[in-house]
Amino acid sequence: MKRMGMIFRAKANKALDRAEDPRETLDYSYQKQLELLQKVRRGVADVATSRKRLELQLGQLQQQSTKYEDQGRKALALGREDLAREALSRKAALQQQVTDLETQHQTLQGEEEKLTLAAQRLQAKVDAFRTKKETIKATYSAAKAQTQIGEAFSGISEEMGDVGMAIQRAEDKTEQLRARAGALDELLASGALDDASGLAKDDIQSELDRLSGGSDVELELQRMKAELAGGTPQQAIESGQQETKDQPRFDKQ
Repeated sequence: MKRMGMIFRAKANKALDRAEDPRETLDYSYQKQLELLQKVRRGVADVATSRKRLELQLGQLQQQSTKYEDQGRKALALGREDLAREALSRKAALQQQVTDLETQHQTLQGEEEKLTLAAQRLQAKVDAFRTKKETIKATYSAAKAQTQIGEAFSGISEEMGDVGMAIQRAEDKTEQLRARAGALDELLASGALDDASGLAKDDIQSELDRLSGGSDVELELQRMKAELAGGTPQQAIESGQQETKDQPRFDKQ
């Protein structure tokens, strides 16, 4: 069972490797980094909003504190020490709130600076990753195209090899047919095979053909002798015809 599980996982990994496109993986990673950067930026914006809200509250408390101080002066100027004391007491209570808000404001300001710096660093990393991603994608695309071209040439080479073998077989078969046709022509010319029409020459016709060929040779020979002896070609021909008539004829057995 362990072996079967190992084989299954190996085949599954191999199938995943074939199905995985590194370019898609890089684009997905880049998208995730952009989402993280967006979250950091939203965090910076939220902290900045909170800081701004505290600043507004501090401004209001400071205005109220100034108001209580002015009321205390006026009350004291009018001889109302009790009212002046009450105004100063309220101012003191507000001062504690101002102190607390200022502490929170400093904390938020520090967090905002940290998040801003983190966002800037993350932005730089995302930009660097984007550049590297595009470089890797371009290299991968070029390598894939080169591989496909090589595979195409390999397929063409294999196919051309098959075509070459087919051409060689066709040429060999053509040579065999030509050799057979030549052999049949020679056999037909020699008389070893019957004519295709089924009519074979008999011995009488063969002898007549031989005598006819011989007569032509004798006539030509007599003509040449007459020319050498100073006679006319007509005399040579008549002389040759006479000699041919004097030759013995073929007797039928």
